[in-house]
Amino acid sequence: MAEITAKMVKDLRERSGAGMMDCKKALNETNGDMEAAVDWLRTKGLAAAQKKSSRTAAEGLIGVAAEGTTGAVVEVNSETDFVAKNEKFQQFVANVTAIALEKKIEDVEALKTESMADGKTVADRLTDNIATIGENQQLRRAAVVSVSEGVVSSYVHNQMAPDLGKIGVLVALESTADKAELEAFGKQLAMHIAAAAPLALDESRVDDETIARERAIATEKAKESGKPDNIVEKMVEGSVRKFLSENTLLGQVYVIDGKAKVSDVVAAKGKELGAEIKISDYARFQLGEGIEREESDFAAEVAAAVGQ
Repeated sequence: MAEITAKMVKDLRERSGAGMMDCKKALNETNGDMEAAVDWLRTKGLAAAQKKSSRTAAEGLIGVAAEGTTGAVVEVNSETDFVAKNEKFQQFVANVTAIALEKKIEDVEALKTESMADGKTVADRLTDNIATIGENQQLRRAAVVSVSEGVVSSYVHNQMAPDLGKIGVLVALESTADKAELEAFGKQLAMHIAAAAPLALDESRVDDETIARERAIATEKAKESGKPDNIVEKMVEGSVRKFLSENTLLGQVYVIDGKAKVSDVVAAKGKELGAEIKISDYARFQLGEGIEREESDFAAEVAAAVGQ
């Protein structure tokens, strides 16, 4: 039996949203396997699908830049939020984002080799920043979206400076409609994406592994109902369809009106503007997602629970 540590319970609680004791039990039941523990909690109805922790695991900034038919988003991490408020750091993130936009670069290693205004490479300037600001910093990731005709709209949530914040979103709208109207509509869609955090644009872009995992969880839950196999099968298919609808952009309910699906809202806007609109792509970066960071007070709370 694997040793269940306070940190394991803490991590599982942040990922699943379940209670501490439920997390401890899940880890015990799965011999400390984190992924299996998440599935165990969901099978028991104790965790939400694809729970995203509200505790970001790293500091820094997300930078966005959009111009016409192209947009770029970049994440640069720092150790503390204090650095994110530093003007030199903010300017660095803005400059790197501008380079990613101009050169349409989303490969981080390639981006690091690009020259900045002073002639130094992005990597060299990052090294200088670490030395002068006194904290470790890292260019973590970048993405570029574009359309052949239409606009790329952007939105920054928790903005700390122009186009710099905690969540950055780009949405690419392919259309011949009026650019100003498209830009305004695109920003609303970007706000939806920031709030709803879809996994993919549509069902066809959800990877097979994710769907298989959801199907397995739904099957275990349906079997517990004790109903016949043919009914269980229908319950499973219904659960998978619901998951895909709730976690794909076009299938989600539009948060701004809380009624229609995004796909229907886009179709209606196209009719209003007299030209079909297609969401061809989007990018959503949330600061620190997927990076762990210690929460000392919270860890102490969990340690107390594990000791019970």
